[in-house]
Amino acid sequence: MQIVQTGDPVLRKVAEPVSDNEFGTKTLAGILEKMAKALLPEEDRVSVGVALAAPQIGIGKRIFIVRHDRVDPSYRTDAKEKLPAEIGVFINPEIIRTSRKKVDSYEGCLSVRHKFGFTKRYERVTVRATDEHGKTFTRGSGGLLAQIFQHEIDHLNGVLFIDHAVEVREVHDEKSDDA
Repeated sequence: MQIVQTGDPVLRKVAEPVSDNEFGTKTLAGILEKMAKALLPEEDRVSVGVALAAPQIGIGKRIFIVRHDRVDPSYRTDAKEKLPAEIGVFINPEIIRTSRKKVDSYEGCLSVRHKFGFTKRYERVTVRATDEHGKTFTRGSGGLLAQIFQHEIDHLNGVLFIDHAVEVREVHDEKSDDA
């Protein structure tokens, strides 16, 4: 799977919700599998892919996934799932609570290759979403995970971090072929 890059119209559209009748289908399972396959290898000397929204693989659905093991190296689970256990699935996510305080966050994006900048993000957020089985859950977070939630939900709303980032710079690994 190739990750869609800046300029592709799908990145600027508001993604469609996943409907109740899509849960438990091969179509939804296929989307999640494609997303996992696209994210798993995303690691280079400049950055590591920690999350991915469905529009980033050209699918305009309100879904994002998180590689928990890349966010928290101590993360472990014994879940027996089709997707790798370290993948967290967030379908139709919405931020239901935020802290008052915002912090400067340094970030990049797999769809905006080699560009990094500072954004203002809420220090803590609580997200309500549905998992791949149709079960609704709530997850609070701070730090990097809170930043990820906000970044990925921006993707679902057609917003890229470069739309509100400051001090955006292009960074290449001196040893890479595409520098």
